Amino acid sequence: MSFTFSSNLSRRLTLAGLLLAQISLAKLALGQEPARETESAARDAESVAKDKAPNFPVTAKPKKLHGGFQFTEGPAFNGTHLYFTDIPNNRIMRTDLKGTLEVFLEPSGNCNGLMFDGQNRLIACRMGRLDVPNVVGELIAIDTATKKIEVLSTEFSGKRYNACNDLVIDRQGGVYFTDPRYGAPEPWPQGVEGVYYRHPNGVVVRLDAEIQAPNGIILSPDEATLYVVPSMQKQIFAYSVKSPGVLEDKSVLFEIKQPERKENSGGDGLSVDVQGNLYITTDLGVQIVSPAGKLLGIIAFPEQPANCAFGGAEMKTLFATSRTGLYAVEMPIPGHRFSGIVE
Repeated sequence: MSFTFSSNLSRRLTLAGLLLAQISLAKLALGQEPARETESAARDAESVAKDKAPNFPVTAKPKKLHGGFQFTEGPAFNGTHLYFTDIPNNRIMRTDLKGTLEVFLEPSGNCNGLMFDGQNRLIACRMGRLDVPNVVGELIAIDTATKKIEVLSTEFSGKRYNACNDLVIDRQGGVYFTDPRYGAPEPWPQGVEGVYYRHPNGVVVRLDAEIQAPNGIILSPDEATLYVVPSMQKQIFAYSVKSPGVLEDKSVLFEIKQPERKENSGGDGLSVDVQGNLYITTDLGVQIVSPAGKLLGIIAFPEQPANCAFGGAEMKTLFATSRTGLYAVEMPIPGHRFSGIVE
């Protein structure tokens, strides 16, 4: 795959195709109607929730907050605003709790995952920069007041990243992030798909290179466990964090429940609540999984969710970026406050 484009239209079509691969939408890419896929996924989610998943106390239904985007990702809440990306449109959007929506940054360099650090900077995974087509994959920090961008990392071991995807920031200010194949040129610059850690002093280490399309990544509330969600295999992995950037005891926490006609579809993004339950975006919706690896329930959305994050006044609103829309559902358990979320 290449990021050499001949026009704005081809840029968007190429990136959109890569994004469809990211979320295991091969059937959609082959020409099937999105509406049929969405309806089928919703039916599958309801079936699994009724037949195989215990009752998780979620009574509210997802509410659509905004729409009209091309492909939304990377929700991040800082206490007053929710930021999210519209990747093909090359934008970062921002909405407040009253529903006011605005473009925060354009062009964004096709940012994907976002999260706030302890300095209230918006840390972002750039998949690629359309203004410089050969630069693919960067970890950046954005000052939300001035919109000034600082590049945190562009390469590992002398080679640029494939296309940085998603991230989580620990209390020390270190950044765990994934670098899969989506948006990467062929051959992949790194040669592998990796999970990395950027220490606060800027040193980057590779932690794992044996996952198919590592995508979503999050820490447990006590930061003793790191979770990684692949997009091309159904296993969700858990690692013990021996110290910041040092992992051990990799294990399979959970296998994602599959929709009909699929056997090994993975997930995309994820979030975590104060009890350590994981919220994983999948073909069926958001699958809620306990720290022990037990499926607690599935929340179906009108559009397949790509990522999710907690926010709102009491951190009880689960925001889900779902294809062309941004949705919210009220939860009984608040989300975990990472260091970048203001009390």
